[in-house]
Amino acid sequence: MKGLNLSKIKKAHFVGIGGIGVSAIARMMLAEGKIVSGSDSSNSLITKELEKLGAKIFSGHSADNVAENVDLVVYTPAVDFENPELKKGKKLKIPTLSYPEMLGLISKDKYTIAVSGAHGKTTTTAMIGKILMDAKYDPTIIVGSLLKDQKSNFVAGKGNHLVVEACEYKKSFLNLNPKIIVITNIDNDHLDYYKKLENIKKAFGEFAAKLDGNGFLVCDPNDENLKDVIKKTRANITDYAKTNNNFSLKIPGQHNIKNAQAAMAVARILGIDDKKSLKSLNDFSGTWRRFEYKGETKNGIIVYDDYGHHPTEIKAMLKGAREFFGDKKIWCVFQPHLYSRTKLLLNDFGRSFSDADEIILADIYAARELKDESINSKMLAEEITKNGGKAVYMESFDKIAEFLAENTKKGDVVITMGAGDIFKVGENLLKN
Repeated sequence: MKGLNLSKIKKAHFVGIGGIGVSAIARMMLAEGKIVSGSDSSNSLITKELEKLGAKIFSGHSADNVAENVDLVVYTPAVDFENPELKKGKKLKIPTLSYPEMLGLISKDKYTIAVSGAHGKTTTTAMIGKILMDAKYDPTIIVGSLLKDQKSNFVAGKGNHLVVEACEYKKSFLNLNPKIIVITNIDNDHLDYYKKLENIKKAFGEFAAKLDGNGFLVCDPNDENLKDVIKKTRANITDYAKTNNNFSLKIPGQHNIKNAQAAMAVARILGIDDKKSLKSLNDFSGTWRRFEYKGETKNGIIVYDDYGHHPTEIKAMLKGAREFFGDKKIWCVFQPHLYSRTKLLLNDFGRSFSDADEIILADIYAARELKDESINSKMLAEEITKNGGKAVYMESFDKIAEFLAENTKKGDVVITMGAGDIFKVGENLLKN
């Protein structure tokens, strides 16, 4: 919204405040001393933390949640325009912005480093953020997960740099005003919106075109999916694959080495010494729900959790886990995310679990979609089995936890995976 002065906002209301992105903006406003309220369909770790910081949280959506003296309504792109709080905001003529539009406003006044890509953007954003914090740049960081050291998805910096995770869904990243763009990779995700890979590449091309001749595009220019994208930019192209890869990372996997290379390439552009960057990266312990160590049960079962929900992510994560754990038995408990993604990428999913010894599938997490009877987790189990995997479907988290408790042995590794609430299985296992 042109002409909106964020410094004059005293009271803001957030629709979908429990979302990882929206909650970061809410934290920012709380840190600035503004009055914050917000609603979500259910309470979570994120909403509880916001309450501790002083936000007023409503469970469920209602027009009554929006006070008449609110100066700004911010909403997640996941909400429907028929949402009663959005309608009330519009009726009261309160400025109403989506989360991506808010990011755009914030990025206008900062030297913005936008990290995009189908996979790895959360980890890469967090890595760049850590390098800049360690180098005393005092950056503002907005990331799509919780940073381990800060236990937050937002870091309020006083410096001029903004490090932000740039999401491609519905072309959200086009709202940003970056000086440096990182593209980790491009893959066939969000097909419920984009329909085909060519459309995704076009969106990334539009994003790269936002950079001027003084900007920097950090990517792997030899990646087949990026060849058309880099033609669209006037910026200086930096090949992250040419940076140092002599890391001793705490987090496993070749994919994380690539993330670290991209982070180091950004640090070089900013003039940060390689030795300092290397130390920061080797000290980096990961983020929430990205190969996150959850604990060990009384019986010696090791529990990890990961947000991976696309075939490429799953394959890379399990490959990294196999390298990390050697010949330990790996149980992967997977909750597919979205009917459309599961259906469109069924064959790819079927080939993604080869590094797990046993795969247990929960029901599909619908998120923003209505139930689709033409696809289910039993079908995915059959597809994995067809490709040589050992997969079973179970209809409840309780049954999965019970099955694991009865069938796992000391030294086994259980990895819960998915973008929904599958992490609860691991937490229940540790509790019981």
